[in-house]
Amino acid sequence: MFTDAGKKAGPLSVASRTLSHRAQRFAADESGVIAIFVLFLFVIMLAVGGIGIDVMRYERDRAKLQYTMDRAVLAAADLDQSLEPEAVVREYLEKADLLQFLTSVTVSEGLGFRNVKATAESEFPTQFMHMTGVDTLSAPAASTAEESIGGVEISMVLDVSGSMNSNNRLPNLKVAARDFVDQMVDNTEDGKLSISIIPYATQVSIPDNLMAEFNATGENAHSNCLNFRSSDFSTTTLNENAAHPRTMHFDTFTSSGSSRSDGRPYGDLVKFPVCEADSRREIMLLQKDRDTLKNFITALTARGNTSIDVGMKWGTAFLDHSMNDVVTNLIANGDIPNDFSARPHQYSDGETLKVIVLMTDGQNTSQYYLRDQYRQGDSNIWWNAEEEKYSVYRPATNRYYWPHNREWEDHPYGNGTYTETRCTGTLYYGNCYYGSWVTETITEPGSAERLTYPQLWEQTSLQYNLSKHYYPWMNDSQARDEWYYGVRSYVGSSTKNTRTQAICDAAKAQNVIVYTIGFEAPSGGLSVLKNCASSDSHFYDVDGLEISDAFASIASSIRKLRLTQ
Repeated sequence: MFTDAGKKAGPLSVASRTLSHRAQRFAADESGVIAIFVLFLFVIMLAVGGIGIDVMRYERDRAKLQYTMDRAVLAAADLDQSLEPEAVVREYLEKADLLQFLTSVTVSEGLGFRNVKATAESEFPTQFMHMTGVDTLSAPAASTAEESIGGVEISMVLDVSGSMNSNNRLPNLKVAARDFVDQMVDNTEDGKLSISIIPYATQVSIPDNLMAEFNATGENAHSNCLNFRSSDFSTTTLNENAAHPRTMHFDTFTSSGSSRSDGRPYGDLVKFPVCEADSRREIMLLQKDRDTLKNFITALTARGNTSIDVGMKWGTAFLDHSMNDVVTNLIANGDIPNDFSARPHQYSDGETLKVIVLMTDGQNTSQYYLRDQYRQGDSNIWWNAEEEKYSVYRPATNRYYWPHNREWEDHPYGNGTYTETRCTGTLYYGNCYYGSWVTETITEPGSAERLTYPQLWEQTSLQYNLSKHYYPWMNDSQARDEWYYGVRSYVGSSTKNTRTQAICDAAKAQNVIVYTIGFEAPSGGLSVLKNCASSDSHFYDVDGLEISDAFASIASSIRKLRLTQ
């Protein structure tokens, strides 16, 4: 008999133990787990890579659509575009095989502007993302372009020196400038465009109403010009309250042998003053009416030297906000349209384009001015207006020279008496026949008055004063040094070139766009203009009728074309 401890195990219990051992081994066995992880990782990588491929292909197609839309609306918004804006947009997309995606085209236009907005949307079928339930991607595109001439302030700085009378230059300039005005006005909304015209020669003349706004020093009843200092050209500002020497009304050009109308006094003003009192040669400020501007251009006359620097200074000044108080006063007087009460705008005003168009057919020459001691006070010249005769006082001898008879007397002609011996009969070869010699005391007609220097120069050219009043009794060299070169001085071309560059640099530093036109100009003038321009593409070197092309090109360039979205 067997005890429990000695019993043999049956077949069932052996099988149970074997199964249990195998289950334990299986649970402890880690071989093969990495293969499952790799399988899952591969699926994830495949999905992510596929999505990336879909996204890249989607972005490629979307960028192509957007790029085509941008080009289409830019072309459609061009004010020079003769086709219908929507037709232009459709044509661009059709050529790119994208027309089927166009959803809308909206056009808004008026005087001086055109706005074109287009939208499109394409459906992109996915190749990998559909496994995640995303079968398509939507690719929207929208673009808006606008071409407009917004706020524009233009200074036309035009050379009207004597050389413009040659080779039909002045008539050609007038045609080109008038067409420029037409082109700008035609494409600009009313009130957004202001044009100032600055004619310049030896000086720049300004009208009485503008001169009244400045603190000008020096007695002068006729000429409205200011003498600038070199420091004035390093800034675009022009302080109307600062003291500026007023250019005297004097003529350094007319020769002594000229007729009365060409500069001799006899009650008339000198004919060719450095600063001219002529409305046809004065500044016209901030106007918008085409007829007003074009009529002014038509009336321009040419004579005198060339001062590019002075023209640029005035042209720049009336683009600078420092002149706003002056403009406000002129508006109150009815001289400038009310539309321009805020002009010149601040340079920081991003909606206003400031432009200078500078034209010359020459190069800087000499600009003359009177020395300080001859700008005021009494002169040594006396004038008998009734008899139109001078007397010249010589302090060293306390005597008066009478130029009309080359005699020296103790008083100016017209303020005393003189003796005259005459023949009462017939005077023949110095002998008196059939009569006798009679000596008479004659009261001089008229009355002589001492002229101030401003009075003298406004009616007597420097050359006439020298040759008639001093050459007859002074050493020629001494007379010339004292009464010509000693009376007037000048700013030469080299200094003026430096000043021109300074004011051009100041303007460009304020983001003023400077266009320059050399109209049959010499190399020296062309060099100044090229350096002044905003870039080489803003500089024009033209001959003859090409000046119209230059102005037309500038007018087209001024238009602002911007992509707003």
